[in-house]
Amino acid sequence: MGIWYTSREDVQRALDDKSTARDNAQIDRQIEAESRDIDGFLHRSFAPTVATRYFDWPNSQMGRSYRLWLDENELIAPTSITSGGTVLAPADYFLEPVNSGPPYDRLEVDLGSQGSFDTGSTHQRDIAIAGLFGYTNVERSVGALSASLAADPAATASATFTTARIGVGDALRIDNERCVVTAKTLVSSTQTLQTPIGASNAETLVAVTNGLAFAVDAILLLDAERMLVIDIAGNNLIVKRAWGGSVLAAHTGSTIYTQSGIELDRAQLGTTIAVHNIAAVIYQWQVPALVRQLCIAEVLNTFEQESAGYARTVGSGDNVRNASGAGIDDLRKRTYRAHGRKARIAVV
Repeated sequence: MGIWYTSREDVQRALDDKSTARDNAQIDRQIEAESRDIDGFLHRSFAPTVATRYFDWPNSQMGRSYRLWLDENELIAPTSITSGGTVLAPADYFLEPVNSGPPYDRLEVDLGSQGSFDTGSTHQRDIAIAGLFGYTNVERSVGALSASLAADPAATASATFTTARIGVGDALRIDNERCVVTAKTLVSSTQTLQTPIGASNAETLVAVTNGLAFAVDAILLLDAERMLVIDIAGNNLIVKRAWGGSVLAAHTGSTIYTQSGIELDRAQLGTTIAVHNIAAVIYQWQVPALVRQLCIAEVLNTFEQESAGYARTVGSGDNVRNASGAGIDDLRKRTYRAHGRKARIAVV
């Protein structure tokens, strides 16, 4: 799969507890489809990718011989730039636009330096840029490994997370390796329920011995019932009962499991698989807020349309009409204004 612009859990929260028993495969398929549709709609790929990309020597059709337009190959940070086999020193070039990048959409030789785009035996693929390509590399620390992680694609991460906002489809970075979350697994919190609760949606207080070990938005499992933590007050967790299509039940002294384990698709976005030591910090790549919101909205709209056989209607009687999803049109426009890659007119 490609890099998603929202997670399975974000969509499930938007659907709320009455709908989260839906097939995960259906949600995943729609997130993948909408993420790729957003790439096409906004004319760019957002995820940070380690790569080496090649460009022809800039001739008069590109405007100026000292300026290389990167077009869809937007650059976040270069590690090396060579032209005609000669390395360009960082002092010999500018990344533009300097005041708003990254991403950078062009590379310009500093005309006040001795640098230049050298020509090799041919103008074809004369310039090679190695580095981090994409639109944004905004990250936040979300936890740390609680055990070492082997350089094995089948290895499962054991981590202590500082937030429950980690979901299937999220892109993570551990040291220099980027991974994608493919599944979340249940792990014992080593705590047990301190006060019995009955089989009622009104009983939303889960008493624990240490509330600091949990986080808002965490999914708990007590016996066979899942619960969503919506708030924490000291050593009391306030939850939504029967989450994810599970069945209400009474509980007494139950072991509390949390959905804090993760399975990973290793070595993604141009990185290589590696060993990571205990306590290595885990970073989560942050999808631009409007892009994530648009992806959720498009998935929800498609989800409801698909469930209704693409014949979904609103209203009744003489007022019945097709549900077009026009309510997200403004969100599409806002997202395009903020993050869409606009056309560039080249010299012909």
